[in-house]
Amino acid sequence: MEWAMLVIMGAVTPDTIIVTTVHDCQVIDIPEELVESHDITVDWILTPTEVIQTNCQRPKPQGIIWSKVDAEMLQQIPILRKLRQKERAAGKDVQIKAEGESTKDLDNAEGKSGELDKEKVSSPGVTKWSIRQQIWDHIEKNDLANFPRPVHHRIPNFKNAAAAAEKITALKPFQQARFVKVNPDKPQENVRFLIMEAGKTLLVPTPRLRNGLFNRITPPAGANKQSLRTCATRQGIDKHSIPVGLDDMVKIDLVVCGSVAVSRKGYRIGKGEGFGDMEWAMLVTMGAVTPDTIIVTTVHDCQVIDIPEELVESHDITVDWILTPTEVIQTNCQRPKPQGIIWSKVDAEMLQQIPILRKLRQKERAAGKDVQIKAEGESTKDVQKRAEEKSGEPAKDKEKGKRRQPRGKPREKSTRERKQKAQVADTPNNQDKNSAGEARKRPPQDRDPSLTLWVGKLPGSLRVSNFKNHLRESNINPLRVIWKGNRGFAFLEFKEASDVDEAVKKLQELEISGKKVTVERAKGREEMRMKKADGKPEENAVN
Repeated sequence: MEWAMLVIMGAVTPDTIIVTTVHDCQVIDIPEELVESHDITVDWILTPTEVIQTNCQRPKPQGIIWSKVDAEMLQQIPILRKLRQKERAAGKDVQIKAEGESTKDLDNAEGKSGELDKEKVSSPGVTKWSIRQQIWDHIEKNDLANFPRPVHHRIPNFKNAAAAAEKITALKPFQQARFVKVNPDKPQENVRFLIMEAGKTLLVPTPRLRNGLFNRITPPAGANKQSLRTCATRQGIDKHSIPVGLDDMVKIDLVVCGSVAVSRKGYRIGKGEGFGDMEWAMLVTMGAVTPDTIIVTTVHDCQVIDIPEELVESHDITVDWILTPTEVIQTNCQRPKPQGIIWSKVDAEMLQQIPILRKLRQKERAAGKDVQIKAEGESTKDVQKRAEEKSGEPAKDKEKGKRRQPRGKPREKSTRERKQKAQVADTPNNQDKNSAGEARKRPPQDRDPSLTLWVGKLPGSLRVSNFKNHLRESNINPLRVIWKGNRGFAFLEFKEASDVDEAVKKLQELEISGKKVTVERAKGREEMRMKKADGKPEENAVN
């Protein structure tokens, strides 16, 4: 492939000499019928004992033989896609070989919309995750996205996103808007630029809502187009933003969001983490938006599909306008947007991760509203106290007179914590922690291993919120998820043994990013470790 690309670039010619260095034992007779059209030949062979001039009569490849290139190779080698564009522009046949794809599908590798089987995507029994997976797979397979790749678990940065963004300037809601909120994802970068170019105020949510809700982007005085384009990038947002507080009286006139899939009825599916829906709900609670605030999304044409209405939940936002590289679609959606935060859908983990959510909860509680959250085996009071302690904010029910740690210094561990650490250091599990890597696959020591499952082979890009969505859609409901995703596994703790048995059956069928996960009983892993120490056979995995 290197030689073929160099030929197309004009860096080499068929007369360019090729030399190889090998051991004498590597010089053998190769049957000519094994040599294929894309194989290079050599002119000189150098061994420790010989210098061999081959005088090869077989011509070297004259360029890339596209019929030998598959879709995976095209995806992995960016310069190969550029050379394909160059060859196509020169009128050459650049048809590639791909598994299970038609010629028409293959020809879409330059950003044209491949034919997505939209009936299959929207067929009965589909889930949000199956739709996401099919959209992501299709975009990757047809090379319909730019960096960052792969697009799985992202808002896809589809090709011609800038063309879709340009269409927003013709919308009356955009022309009338003064304050516009746009997500920080790459495909909406040109939308952000156009907002600033039009002299409007750009508001961008903080990543994963960890530091407030959103920021106001303030371009430098006298900024030209290039400066505004820089401000529209993720780096520019970080550099030129001012936090907007909960008490700031901001009224947002227009919201622009990214999507994984949308329907012409206005139904939307995001990447599965729930932050887009949560942002809207928090804005409603703050009074920054109303049910009449317009929502626009920009997507590739292949992302516009039929989404079954039964998949749309009460917390899901809907969109009023869909902009693609080829269409402007007004959805006239009849489904109302969420009226605020649905606290029963908020769990303890989300409450811990999003500080401003805790403040909004206090505000809603003070207004007499029901703010009971969905928590795993703990009361609302416990969740609130734990979240406040983790954030470093003083909890209301902390004992008075307790000494506070000075700022800038690490928190001193309590006597209880030091004792617990000493106890852990003396446990057998900790002593043999490095034995065959087995310790990482054991359940936490304060849990019953017979009620715990170990789930492995998790993709490195998978986030815990996505993993939990997979579990919910498979009707697997553990009491607790102990996440070790950066190491490719997690523990699931259950209440009853029957729940464990049922979960094993379902997990054996669970696929994430096209690959089946591995599930093992944590109890069996403890027994396996003991058997290994006794020199007995190891226990087999459940899957």
